[in-house]
Amino acid sequence: MPPCVLHGEISMTEARAKLSSGTLLWRNVDGAVEVLLVHPSGNYNRRAPWGIPKGAPNADETLEATALRETLEETGLDVKAPLTDLGHVDYTRSKKRVHAFAARAPEGASPRCASWEVDKVEFIELTRARRIIHPDQAALLDRLQRHLGTAAKVESDELASADGDDGASVEKTSA
Repeated sequence: MPPCVLHGEISMTEARAKLSSGTLLWRNVDGAVEVLLVHPSGNYNRRAPWGIPKGAPNADETLEATALRETLEETGLDVKAPLTDLGHVDYTRSKKRVHAFAARAPEGASPRCASWEVDKVEFIELTRARRIIHPDQAALLDRLQRHLGTAAKVESDELASADGDDGASVEKTSA
């Protein structure tokens, strides 16, 4: 199956001072979507916004591999789930481009601060995540929601067709 790109392009068309790639992990808890966010460490970052685990690619490393490596390095989570390309966001104040990939969190995931780069790692309900995420990364939450809505519809359609339901409705009328 070809990769699904929900927004933007994989290639860069203009020079950027920095390039990074990360994973937007999600899970469902009691019907609510939670996303995994990290907070940068250091006294100078105490008021900094949260963000997805991300970092710069190594030479000849794919963006997907970078996202998975950075997630492992920052949160201790080894993600094996298929990734969905959420495209990229460009930071407004810097020339940074962040590529993001969505994935369902591993079952029973227990993230931890696995790097000096982060001082907090948490699954956060989507509404709260919108309030604390880096403003330039907020669009990634919208793209994740669209992806999850589309994925839920496809799953529902697949279940219906497996049950022999073709989705057509028949209305009974009395004669």
